[in-house]
Amino acid sequence: MNSLRLFSTIGLVICWSVITVGIRPAAAMAADEHPLLPLMQDELKLSMDKLVSPEGTKPYFIQYSVTDQKRLNVRATLGALISNDETHDRWLDVDLRCGDYKLDNTHQIRGRGAGHEYGGGRTQLALDGDPTATRQRLWLATDTRFKDAVKRLGQVKANIKVMVEEEDLSDDFSKEAPNVKVEPWLEINCDKDALVNRMRKYSAMFRDHPLIYNSEVTLTGTTTNELIVSSEGSKLQFGRSWWRIGVRASTVADDGMELWQYTAFDAHSPDGLPDDATVVAAVDELIQQVLGLREAPIVEPYTGPAILRNRASGVFFHEIFGHRIEGHRQKDVDEGQTFAKKIDQPVLPEFLSIVDDPSRKMWGDVELNGFYEFDEEAMAAQPVRLVDQGILKTFLLSRSPTRGFTKSNGHGRRQPGMRVVARQGNLIVESTKQIPFDELRGKLIEEAKRQGKDYGLLFEDISGGFTTTRRRGPQAFKVLPIVVYKVFVDGRADELVRGVDIVGTPLTCFSKILYTGDDPGIFNGVCGAESGSVPVSAISPSILVEQVEIEKKQKSQDRPPILSAPIAKESAQ
Repeated sequence: MNSLRLFSTIGLVICWSVITVGIRPAAAMAADEHPLLPLMQDELKLSMDKLVSPEGTKPYFIQYSVTDQKRLNVRATLGALISNDETHDRWLDVDLRCGDYKLDNTHQIRGRGAGHEYGGGRTQLALDGDPTATRQRLWLATDTRFKDAVKRLGQVKANIKVMVEEEDLSDDFSKEAPNVKVEPWLEINCDKDALVNRMRKYSAMFRDHPLIYNSEVTLTGTTTNELIVSSEGSKLQFGRSWWRIGVRASTVADDGMELWQYTAFDAHSPDGLPDDATVVAAVDELIQQVLGLREAPIVEPYTGPAILRNRASGVFFHEIFGHRIEGHRQKDVDEGQTFAKKIDQPVLPEFLSIVDDPSRKMWGDVELNGFYEFDEEAMAAQPVRLVDQGILKTFLLSRSPTRGFTKSNGHGRRQPGMRVVARQGNLIVESTKQIPFDELRGKLIEEAKRQGKDYGLLFEDISGGFTTTRRRGPQAFKVLPIVVYKVFVDGRADELVRGVDIVGTPLTCFSKILYTGDDPGIFNGVCGAESGSVPVSAISPSILVEQVEIEKKQKSQDRPPILSAPIAKESAQ
């Protein structure tokens, strides 16, 4: 199962310069190699030259990846801080392969089911870079990985002998040219006190609203530096920063349904975060949305036309389409392989094209969360045209080849400690059948009339979703809306409703897209799958769908709080 989260995920960026904060490379390390890089290279060469099992097996590939991450986390509620933490972690991942590029220890062992794939596991390193302590950790982690690889290679060969011939006979690992690049080491440099005071101020705005039972404003600042060396000759030093202001509020309706809303602002540095007035306006809007949802009626199950507003449409494509064109899913025999044999065939309406471009840092003046320079296999990020005028052209590819595709296109991703698989970066939906949103709304009403419906639905905002892609489960999805309106065919004002989830199967939904708007919107989020949580973006115009199916959302049976909230007295004064 894969999931995309809006809570702590959705973002909008507006530049500002109210307080002097920023991220900059440490002066002493500017454009210089970090001391760990040559140390990693020395240990890697030693392992490649000397490591051999009693049976004579040697590794044919080793990659060391060190992820150094500093994190600032501030949480405030009702004007008071509930956490104010700074952390620093340094992790080592060892990717080691025995056998050869054609067949190695990472090969799927059929019959074991999900959860038995090779890879994963991280080792904590000394934060001060002590050479002896670091070498000790590298040596021990390499030894452990090597022994596991030798054992598993034997299991792989035995499994092949007793199973039917595989449909996809692609190699286990692609041969690629090495990449070498050393960028400045990044450090956090910000006016923390000023940022903390802003979080207090925003969270205090909820003190005037006793019907909002839980509220929280968070500041997260993460600076990650990565070092990669491989036996093929790759040597990389690069960094990435991600900052976010997040606002979350929730309540309980009289019928027990829990309701919440979340908004966030993402940037690649503190300087990219929005100014005070922008966040205050967003908090005001969120408060009104939550209170409006509390009074909104529950919508009944429905099948009919709908508009998914741009950011909601981005989640839709990420969840329903994006995960199904990740390369490893075409090869894994336990996967549904929805598109495995559909290259050069139509999979979307001919007016739609899709590109995934993690090398793109900005969309207009908005910073994209899915941006990165190199993936976790030392491959450069690159744009990939997945669908061209409705025709499927390729997949998102790591260094795990699949039928017809022997090279990576820079999409091998993971969080530290997980195994690398192909993942999305910045998924961009393009359309040649665009109309203004007002006209799109008119088309919704026309389609609802044609189908004999009293109304169509407008999905204004979506919290995330999840999809199942493996054969054992249904090839289905669920998308989780939080702001939904009925658009009536008789001209009545739109009505806010609550308590619905969008459900369906992918191939059916794709065939029912009728038009798109001319209003591309940006979803900045975090996606969770088998290689962990990775930052992603999705850019899409609004879409008109001939038919969606919604079902009732699960809700609690508990009553709202019995006593009045303590802030009720304060807000009444």
